[in-house]
Amino acid sequence: MQRRLKKEWPYHMLLLPGLVLTFIFSYLPIYGIVMAFQDYNPGLGFIGSRWVGLENFQLVFQTPQFLRAIFNTFYISLFKIVLQTLASVSFALMLNEVRLTSAKRIFQTIVYIPNFISWVIMAGILLNLLASDGIINIVIKALGGRPVQFISNRSVFPWTIILSDVWKTFGFGTVVYLASITSIDPELYEAAVIDGAGRWKQTRYVTIPLLVPIIVLMVVLALGNVLSAGFDQVYNLYSPAVYPTGDIIDTFVYRLGLQNGKYAIGTAVGLFKSVISCTLISLSLWVAYRFANYRVF
Repeated sequence: MQRRLKKEWPYHMLLLPGLVLTFIFSYLPIYGIVMAFQDYNPGLGFIGSRWVGLENFQLVFQTPQFLRAIFNTFYISLFKIVLQTLASVSFALMLNEVRLTSAKRIFQTIVYIPNFISWVIMAGILLNLLASDGIINIVIKALGGRPVQFISNRSVFPWTIILSDVWKTFGFGTVVYLASITSIDPELYEAAVIDGAGRWKQTRYVTIPLLVPIIVLMVVLALGNVLSAGFDQVYNLYSPAVYPTGDIIDTFVYRLGLQNGKYAIGTAVGLFKSVISCTLISLSLWVAYRFANYRVF
């Protein structure tokens, strides 16, 4: 044991900086959860602030804006998951039919590049593209339509968020599904050809059924983060005009807790989200193991 420890102690020391940073930034702040049960006053601190129990949670659930933020979060997240899955699978299937390797790599790179662009930069691009005099509205007017207020229209804004996120992130899913397609046994396609199946029937009866487990796995794992509808994206694109349909839990917490200085109520909302998210993640991992044979531990 001593010889092993003497041999491996440099590797354990390499872990020390990461453990210290994790403790400081991930575990030490957990103590701040007590604010959710206090009438927190920064001048009095955690110890001096008055304890109020569950009053902050009762106040939050009586706030119409919070209930609306919950609905918006689920609405945006679920449509993102559905459309990202459809876009990724469809594009992966089409890309698999491209026989020219160089062309396939070019298309794959083009759709994957947006994943590396932060939402701060992407939001600036979208604001220019979707402005009243932006290129999208110019095309709409050229086709005889009326300009659309993508950013300031309450009914349009959620779909602006959903579709722009799909455009930015479906490339990652495409890579995953394309890798799964390339791992399918070629003998299955050869058997399908012998039975007289064309390209469409090969896709329908061979490729898609064998993709179902990885599709189920990706969707189930995404459901674990359904309460995280994309703070970076929404915060950089939304405005007070679209709060009723565009406000999500994370932006509600940010605005309430930091901008308005209601730290205790903001912490209560954040704690509520954390508990529900932890439950959903645990449930999603169980479902992934039950139906897709995927396990983390």
